[in-house]
Amino acid sequence: MASYNLNEVLKNRKSTQTGDHMALDDVSRVKVLSPGMQVFKRFIRNRLAVFGAGILIFLFLFSFVGPLFYAYGQKQIFYTFQPQNVNYALAKENTGYNGYVTDDSLTVERPVDNAMNSNIKKMIAAGETEMTVFGEEGGYVIREEAPHIYTLSVLEMEKVCSAGESTVKVGTYSMIGKSFEAEGDEIPGLAEAAAKNVKGAAGSFEADGVTYTFEKGAKPKTFDIFTTANGITYEGKEPGGKFEDSLAAAIAAGETSFAEGGVTYVISSKGASADVFAAGEAAPAKIYTNFTVDTYEAGGKVSADFRPAALSAAAGGTYPASFEADGASYTIEQDGEDMLLVRDEAGNEYAEFGLFSIRRYSGEDTMAYDLKKALAAKVEEMKAGGVMSDTLDAEIPMQNEDGSYATDDDGNFILSETTMKITQRLEGEYVINCDQINYVIDMFAPPSSKHVLGTDGDGFDVLARVMYGGRVSLMVGFVVVLIETFLGVIMGGIAGYFGGWVDNLIMRLVDVFYCLPMMPIMIILGAMMDAMRMDTYLRLMVMMAALGLMGWAGVARLVRGQILSLREQEFMVATEATGIKIRARIFRHLVPNVMPQLIVTATMGLGGVILTESTLSFLGLGVKHPLATWGTIINSVSSASAMAHYAFIWIPVGLLICLTVIAFNFVGDGLRDAYDPKAKR
Repeated sequence: MASYNLNEVLKNRKSTQTGDHMALDDVSRVKVLSPGMQVFKRFIRNRLAVFGAGILIFLFLFSFVGPLFYAYGQKQIFYTFQPQNVNYALAKENTGYNGYVTDDSLTVERPVDNAMNSNIKKMIAAGETEMTVFGEEGGYVIREEAPHIYTLSVLEMEKVCSAGESTVKVGTYSMIGKSFEAEGDEIPGLAEAAAKNVKGAAGSFEADGVTYTFEKGAKPKTFDIFTTANGITYEGKEPGGKFEDSLAAAIAAGETSFAEGGVTYVISSKGASADVFAAGEAAPAKIYTNFTVDTYEAGGKVSADFRPAALSAAAGGTYPASFEADGASYTIEQDGEDMLLVRDEAGNEYAEFGLFSIRRYSGEDTMAYDLKKALAAKVEEMKAGGVMSDTLDAEIPMQNEDGSYATDDDGNFILSETTMKITQRLEGEYVINCDQINYVIDMFAPPSSKHVLGTDGDGFDVLARVMYGGRVSLMVGFVVVLIETFLGVIMGGIAGYFGGWVDNLIMRLVDVFYCLPMMPIMIILGAMMDAMRMDTYLRLMVMMAALGLMGWAGVARLVRGQILSLREQEFMVATEATGIKIRARIFRHLVPNVMPQLIVTATMGLGGVILTESTLSFLGLGVKHPLATWGTIINSVSSASAMAHYAFIWIPVGLLICLTVIAFNFVGDGLRDAYDPKAKR
C-alpha cells in the first residue's frame, strides 16, 4: 500500500468546483467543532451512556406521557363480583318488649317507660298478671292482656292519707312580728319555742318532749314547722268503715293495693311510711310486646299505626278480631301457640307476628317470607334438640355476573339453591351463612388483559400507579437536585471567591450539614407530619425541601474548590480590571466554568435521591397513600408472604427503580468522560 504525506496532498489537491489549489490556511479545509458538539461526540461514543439516556427517555415518556393514553387513574378503585361465603342473615329470639302508643293524649313518664322490660320480666317470674307502679307524678298499672301482650295504663289517683311514720306540717313561723300560724289545732308552747330556736336556713328544736324541724317558707322571713307523726294522717275526709283495718292488713302482707267499700286503694311505700291513693279508672296509654311483624311481601313495610292497632285487637284474647289501620280493615287470628296471623279485607295473608326476628345480616328486611318461616322452624327445631349448628337447603334470588338479581319474563326473581349453615352464636341468637355473589373490591387480581400488571390490595390498577408513581419519584429527584445545586452554587461560589473569614464560616456550616443524621431527622419529620395530618401534596413538598436542604453541602464544597483554582486565572484579572461587579464575576464568569462538573454531579446524584425517596416512602415516612410513588407501591406488599404471593406488584417497580438509578449513573459517567478533554475512546 502506498504512503501519502497529508500536507502534500492538501497542497496539490484541486477543488472539484473551482479547479483552484486549496491552500493550507484555507478555513474551508478545516471543520471546526464547538465545545458542546465535542462533548456530545464524546458522549455518544460511550455506548453505556447512550443506553442510559435511552432508558431515561423511555421512563420519562412512560411516566409523563403514558398516563395520558392509559384508561385508568392512580386512585381509581376496581370492583368485581365473586361468590363468597358470607353472613347472610341473623335470627334473634325477641326477649325485649317494645312499646307502641295507643293514646296520644296520655303521657307516660320516661323512667316508668324505661323500666317496662324489667317490670314485665318480674311479673312473668312471679306469675302475676297485673302490677301497679309509681312515677314522680302518678301511678300506672301494667296488665297482661294476652300472651306476649301487655298494656301500660295511667291511673287516676287521689291521695287519701299517709300511713306509718310521716312528716306533718304543723304551722308557719314569721320572723316579722314573731307570729306563729298553726295548720290545725294550736299546740301550747310551740310559738314561744319557735321564737327562741328558729335561726338560720333550717334546723330542729324540741318543745314539750316533741322534736320539730323547720325550713324556709314560701314567703320571706317565714319558716315552715314540721313534726314526725306515727299512724294515719288523712288528707281530707276519712273513708270510714273497715278502711284502717284493711290498710293495716295490706301493709303487713306487703301488698300494693286493696279494695274496701267498692273502692280500690293503691299503696305507695316510701321507707317507713306509705301514701295511700284512691284509684280511679285506668286508661291504656301504651301497649308492649316482644312480637316481630313480618309481611308476606318480601321487604314490605307496615305503618306506625298498624302495630298498636293489631296488638290492641289481639289484647282481648278473642279471635278472630278486627281492626283498622291506614283506612284499611284487617283481621287478626291466632296461628299456633306463639304466632298471630293478619289477613287483609280479601282474606289473604298479609302479615304475621312471631317471636323470631330474622333479617339480613346488614339489618335490611328484604328476605322472602317463606325463607324466614323455614329458618324460624329450623331454629325452633335446634332449640328443642339442643343443637348448636345445623344446615338448611333453601332457595335465594340468583344473581347475575354484575350482581343484580336475575328475573324471569314476568319480573319474578329466579331462585337458586344454596345450603345455609345455621350456628348459635349467643343465647337466642343465630348466624346464617351461605354462598352468595358479592360486589367486592378487586384486590390483588393477577395480571390480565384488563389489568396488565394486576391490582393491589386497595383495588388500584398497578400499571396506572407505576406510571403516576414514576412521575412523583422522578419529580422528587429533579426538584431535590435543583435545590441542592442552587444552594450549593450560591454558598460555594461566595466561599470560593471571597475566601478568608467568609470561606471559613461557610465551610464550618457545610461541616455541620455533613454531620446531620438524615434518616433520624426524616423519621422525626414524618412523625410530625403524621400527627398534624398534613395534606398529601403539602407533605410531598415538605419532604422535597427537607431533602434538598440536607444535601447541598457536597455541591457547595465542589463549587468552592473549583472557584478557588479559577479565580486567580487571567480572565478573572481582566474582569476585575474592567470593573465588572462581584456578583457578575461569580455567577457570569466563574460559575459557568464549573457547570460541567455540576452537571456530572447532579446527574449522578439523581439516582441516589430517587433511592432515598423510595426508601422513605417504603418505610411510611415519605409520600402517603393514596398518592403513588414507587416506594409506596412496594410498601403495599411489604410482608414476606405478600411478596411471595404478589410478585407481579413489586418486581416491575423494583426493576424500574434499578433501571432508573443505573441509567442516571451511566449518563453521569458518560458526561464525566465527555467533559474530560483527556478522555480516550
